[in-house]
This record gives sequence, structure tokens and C-alpha cells, in this order.
Amino acid sequence: MVEEIKKLDNSFYDRSDVVRIARELLGKILVTEFEGQLSSGRIVETEAYNGVVDRASHAWSGRRTNRTEIIYREAGTAYVYLVYGIHHLFNVVTNKKDIPHAVLIRALEPLEGIPLMLRRTGKEKPDFTLTRGPGNLSRALGLLTLHTGASLHGEEIFIGDDGYRPRKTEIGISPRIGVDYAGPDAELPYRFFIKGNKYVSGRTERSEVAKQAGAKRR
Repeated sequence: MVEEIKKLDNSFYDRSDVVRIARELLGKILVTEFEGQLSSGRIVETEAYNGVVDRASHAWSGRRTNRTEIIYREAGTAYVYLVYGIHHLFNVVTNKKDIPHAVLIRALEPLEGIPLMLRRTGKEKPDFTLTRGPGNLSRALGLLTLHTGASLHGEEIFIGDDGYRPRKTEIGISPRIGVDYAGPDAELPYRFFIKGNKYVSGRTERSEVAKQAGAKRR
């Protein structure tokens, strides 16, 4: 399977439109291979974070901390952070160095290494919660904060393309999940998902508010 996919190169990540990148990551394949143990899944849900102008971003208003310094690095870098002390969230850094754009990978449809994913998550049999939601998918693929700063051009963690493209009518758009603190930016239509896929987390509708916010801010 891995031999049949083409690893995304820097030209994919090093672009200025993080929202477009988030949308185009749908259908791509996230692969991890640690100590010879391979696991992968097709990306079915993403969220864009638009750097210093986005109140939902860790880099809002130019904020820089030891943790968030990673998102100011070059495109194609992994940004993995911990929430609630238990969930590791995997993000893809995009755009030029010092422009802190990132895409959160929210859900995957498992492809390879499902027995390994079950061992990592402590599940006895696979169900839709295995890789539904950013914390679950990171656990299933073995992604931890120790992987933050890793290059996505290496062999341990990368995203590949096997030629699959969701049709426009298959792509859902909505506001992001869990960013109510971001004020008006919480309603931006920056979340993308494959409609009808059972691994997608949270809401699946595109609200009128999202449509209006998108029209005003683009």
C-alpha cells in the first residue's frame, strides 16, 4: 500500500492559502512507521488555522511560546501538542517560515496496521471511534508530543497521495469545533470533512452563519 502512494513534497505545504491546503488534504493518506511498525489512514476531516490574524490559532496576534514556536518553522513540519493532559493533536505546518499557518488533522479512515492501532488504543475490535477525532487518531497512529518538529518529508511520518480525490459534492464545510473562545473567528468556515464518512467527528452541517462568515472574510 505505502509503495503505491506518492509522498507530498514541499510544494504542497509551502503555499499561502492554508484554507485551501486544509481542503486539499482530504483524501490524502497519513502514514507513520515507528520501529518497523506501519500504520496509515485516509484523512477525512481537517481544520485550518490562519496564523496571527486568526483568534483560534495558537499564534494569534503573533504569540510565541516554547510550545508554539514549532508553527513558525518551515512548511511540512509536524506540530503535535497535548490538550487536557491526555490527547495529542497532530497538525501540519504550512506556508513560509515565520508565517504560522497550520492544519489540524481531525479524523482518519484506517487503512493499514489496524491490529497495531487496536493495541495502541486498548480496543479489542475496531469501531468508528478508533480514529474519529484528533486525539483518537493520534493515539492509533502512535503520534506523541515527542514527534513535534518532525519533518513530514522523512520516513517515520508523512502524508501521501494515492490519486483519490473526493468530489466537490462530497466535501462538507462548517465552522471549527471547540473554538468558541475565538469570538467571530469561531464561525469561520475552516473545517472540511467527507460527507457521510462514519469516522468524521462532531457536526456535519454547513451552517448559514458559516456561509456568511466566509463571504465576508474572503
